[in-house]
Amino acid sequence: LSAASRSQLSKLLRDSPPIVTPSQAAAALGLTPAAAARRLAVWSRAGWLARVRRGAYVSVPIESESADVALDDAWPVAAAMFSPCYVGGWSAAEHWGLTEQLFRSICVMTTTRPRERRPVLRKARFELHTVDPARFVGLKTVWRGGTRVQVSDPARTLIDMLADPALGGGIRHMAEMLGALFRDHPKEVAKLADYAAKIGSGAVYKRLGFLLQRDQPDQAALIELCRTRLTAGYAKLVDPALPADRLVTAWRVWVPDSELHEPAGPLPRATPERAARRSSGKA
Repeated sequence: LSAASRSQLSKLLRDSPPIVTPSQAAAALGLTPAAAARRLAVWSRAGWLARVRRGAYVSVPIESESADVALDDAWPVAAAMFSPCYVGGWSAAEHWGLTEQLFRSICVMTTTRPRERRPVLRKARFELHTVDPARFVGLKTVWRGGTRVQVSDPARTLIDMLADPALGGGIRHMAEMLGALFRDHPKEVAKLADYAAKIGSGAVYKRLGFLLQRDQPDQAALIELCRTRLTAGYAKLVDPALPADRLVTAWRVWVPDSELHEPAGPLPRATPERAARRSSGKA
């Protein structure tokens, strides 16, 4: 690079932005957006920047032998690429120590509606879930490098999973994480009811009530709160796309045999059609 070009690149990367865009370069260097885009492309071809996707670049470490680099930390890139957003689901659970399982992608909750839900950017896999801006509650700000990233707190992470069990890698993993919340983050337990009310999903109370009664029976107050908030209709304990053929009428939830601890008396089998008639008052 020429001395002038090197000086410009150094100025642009001085604050270590997670993503470099033409608009950022134009503002930092006093160029037009078109000229800034051309300059970024030149630096990319020279191996000083690596293209993430069109109009977005990351810096290449000076010690790197190739410009084909993986992201050092995917969280700041997620914050820059998918904003407004927060890291949630299994990724937040890993961050808070709710699970020891390692997931291969970063779970991002975003207000955008991307055409591609599972993008791969510089070898980092992301899974994007659209969320209403009104549901941006229960978030913490963490610093990753020099970038502020929002992540759901432990209780909010569990509420998101109760609303959509797929965010926890399935109901069994989610139940284990709920147990870890009670064991390792007892101060977070009081937030569960508040977040559940703000999310406004009846399925959350059904799944939470069932799991608490099964696994945390000493949480009488929270169990009773879930009972008073039950809505009409039936939900599945697991991801709605998966089978669940046992109906727990007390919680209006369909449960797979593998997740059901048999009560003292036999639990009657029911069909989805019969459940529908009950919910409509025709049974």
